[in-house]
Amino acid sequence: MSRIDRIRGTALPLRGDDVDTDRIIPARYLKAVTFEGLGEHAFEDDRSALAGTHPFDDPRFSEATVLVVNRNFGCGSSREHAPQALYRRGLRAILGEGFSEIFFGNSVALGLPCLTVSHADALALQELVEREPATPLSVDLVSRLVTAGAFEAPASLPAPAREAFLTGHWDGLGPLLERFEEVRALAARLPGEPPS
Repeated sequence: MSRIDRIRGTALPLRGDDVDTDRIIPARYLKAVTFEGLGEHAFEDDRSALAGTHPFDDPRFSEATVLVVNRNFGCGSSREHAPQALYRRGLRAILGEGFSEIFFGNSVALGLPCLTVSHADALALQELVEREPATPLSVDLVSRLVTAGAFEAPASLPAPAREAFLTGHWDGLGPLLERFEEVRALAARLPGEPPS
């Protein structure tokens, strides 16, 4: 697994409080057997309603790696498809005023850091990015700072999640898959039905 200590790139501003997972990825995409292709459907219904004026349709933000949101992002259902859709869209970090606990956990398991910034800093960063979309941005998990041009703001991340990213132990399934034959051998020694 890889250590995640800094994310660099540009940002995509998405304004609004209480953006729920139903909006991030509509329920009709939950039937997917894999998460492949979900990125193109992120915010599909919102994008359709806004007829091409949604930030995800704005070509100025097409290469963005950081999403800048407001309060209570990812609320609603526990669908892991929501952070998967954002990750597969190319986003590698989310900055916001706050996140739903389940969305946050699903994001950590995917390697998608969600860092909290103040209300004022979220708005200032959104305004900066809307005005100057090509501004290089850096999210530093070591120093817990976000920088974009002359803009600098503190960002917080719960200590266990930060430690997981900095040590590369954010993926709980990865070590099991890397040593799958050992897992299978252990399972065979346990009482009960042998694994198929």
